[in-house]
Amino acid sequence: MSITSQEELFGMKQVSNAVAETLKQMRKYAAPGMSAQELDEFGGNILNQLGAKSAPRLTYGFPGWTCISVNNEVAHGIPTKAKILNEGDLINIDVSAELNGFWADNGGSFILGRDLNKLQPLVDVSKQILKKTIAQIKGGVRIADIGKLIEMQAKQAGYKVIKNLAGHGVGRSLHEEPHDILNCYDRYNTDRFKKNSIVAIETFIATDSSYAEQQEDGWTLIGNRGGYVAQHEHTIMITNGMPIILTAANEIWG
Repeated sequence: MSITSQEELFGMKQVSNAVAETLKQMRKYAAPGMSAQELDEFGGNILNQLGAKSAPRLTYGFPGWTCISVNNEVAHGIPTKAKILNEGDLINIDVSAELNGFWADNGGSFILGRDLNKLQPLVDVSKQILKKTIAQIKGGVRIADIGKLIEMQAKQAGYKVIKNLAGHGVGRSLHEEPHDILNCYDRYNTDRFKKNSIVAIETFIATDSSYAEQQEDGWTLIGNRGGYVAQHEHTIMITNGMPIILTAANEIWG
């Protein structure tokens, strides 16, 4: 969406704070031995207390309030009772919601407890690339050039990107134009970022895979060549200078 009034900006700030606070609290609450379902219910209760509705459940009938992906799961992991969180797991939580007709999206990967699998560098690179990328986004910048930047930074750090997952417009629904803010260069995409528009920018930085493949459950995505993937995501408002990071309260950068 494009912000045309202070009322709209207030609405976006309100829903963005709701998803950001939920993500932050879920990260703090996660503990070894807990089920993904328990963590998800905790997050669902926070959204409910803030008056927000789970976007994946509302839009797609997703079987959870939030998406919780563990280890080899790239995204859209179902928060089941059988999925137990263990020390050293790479966990990704993606929280999106609707509040008063406005929608926002954010996510982050982290290591639970001790870094037994030595994946903290992957997580750190994903965070750093998101920060550097957002700093380059402003009105008039080509979307394809941002994808190129993400891919180049990942390669320089010794990693790959997931090429078939993307950031997207958000605001009046969960997924809006532009739909394909890829983590790689698409020379056919001539679209540019527009001032005052709202987008969700996300990194998908991988150790081995380049594509995500949907599993038999119809939701969970796994890398085509295995390995691990770290994702970080902010909802931002584009300006002629530094973007306004609407979900900054999630504290995924620190």
